[in-house]
Amino acid sequence: MRLDSPTRLSPNTLALHWVVAFGVIALLATGLYMEQTGAYALYPWHKSFGVLIALFVVLRVDWRIRNGWPPHVGDHTPVGNLLSKAVHWLLIIGTALMPITGFLMSAMGGHGVAFFGIELVAPNPDPADPQEVVAHNAALAQVTHTLHGWGGNLLIGAVALHVMGALKHHLIDRDGTLRRMLGTEVGTAP
Repeated sequence: MRLDSPTRLSPNTLALHWVVAFGVIALLATGLYMEQTGAYALYPWHKSFGVLIALFVVLRVDWRIRNGWPPHVGDHTPVGNLLSKAVHWLLIIGTALMPITGFLMSAMGGHGVAFFGIELVAPNPDPADPQEVVAHNAALAQVTHTLHGWGGNLLIGAVALHVMGALKHHLIDRDGTLRRMLGTEVGTAP
């Protein structure tokens, strides 16, 4: 198993980064759309893909713990290093917490959670009106709903900063960081 180096990232790092990145961005966009339009028909898909991405997030966190952070390419200022580390930690923590809060929000709210039709947590219908649900724990459902919303906004900001940082490295620093993230071997900094 090849580990990351200053000149090349491992296939594991690349695959996990891009699967989680595209999955999380799609889930964030879908979540915003559902929140603004009330597109309830998308919720089962959002939950299913959320569970799927959570599995890749677990793999990514495990890989990051075992492999460490990829070494930097090029020179970084102390402020740049601090900002880079803060954004990367926000991304790792955010991608881990979003599926957890979403799962708890739905499960504790009585809505249930299914994974592409496989029931993981059954909905809790109201006996008086089966079209409605009864929360298992309304307080926890509300707290996790709030955390899911705040976390989504924070994660959107972290993704934007991450993309801006990648573009800065590519267009201004020209240090190979983005090319390495796209799977190209790059030279080391002078």
